[in-house]
Amino acid sequence: MAQWTMTNPHPLDVTRYNLAGQRALVTGAGKGIGREIVRVLRQSGADVVAVSRTATDLASLEHETGCHPLIADLSTVEGARYAAASAGEVDLLVNNAGIAVLEPFLDTTPETFDQTIAVNVRAAMIVSQHVARELISRRAGGAIVNVSSQSSTVGLPLHAAYCASKGALDQLTRVMAIELGPYGIRVNAVNPTVTLTPMGEMAWGDPARSAPMLARIPLGRFATPADVAQVVTFLLSSAAAMVHGVTLPVDGGFLAS
Repeated sequence: MAQWTMTNPHPLDVTRYNLAGQRALVTGAGKGIGREIVRVLRQSGADVVAVSRTATDLASLEHETGCHPLIADLSTVEGARYAAASAGEVDLLVNNAGIAVLEPFLDTTPETFDQTIAVNVRAAMIVSQHVARELISRRAGGAIVNVSSQSSTVGLPLHAAYCASKGALDQLTRVMAIELGPYGIRVNAVNPTVTLTPMGEMAWGDPARSAPMLARIPLGRFATPADVAQVVTFLLSSAAAMVHGVTLPVDGGFLAS
């Protein structure tokens, strides 16, 4: 399917936001969207701590970008706390870690559901709590972006646990925005459509499944990791100083159709 390899016709300017002097923590940084977020943040001048559970992914990312690698398993409470505590003083946080286990609703197991919620929602809560408390103690403002999905709004076959987790993440984003805003900590979410990552290929690589989804996107293509990373960087930057509590679609118009 040609659309799977279609690139953004408008080159992205990764130098438009100046994040020099700020430290960012990015979870789920080893592959896909998280890896691209690290690249764009580094190109924007940020000092980046990149979290993944896969050492080889982090080693290559460190070589490419000069980020600080941090190995942690965010599926456990202890791993999420370790990642947050080991990152140092953080100004910017991107909760990107996520998993998708494809199962029909009737076959979705409690184990799959619990694991998905643990990585996609609970880890974001734990890491954000630590970062927010530290920012408040320093009397420093900051910015947090949670990487959600259009599936928080639209139900998708085989995605019961995933859709539930992203709906929960959107609601967590709203509550965080209400409670952390008075401390000068901005909190937003980005909600991409199908994105051309290894996880996206696993879920949507079959043209029979992807064609109806693609037909609902007015721009005529799926997202690339760079599309999402650029929006995340905008939300972290001072250019978005009055953007707070939003769940921002990065979907090529899917939700408008």
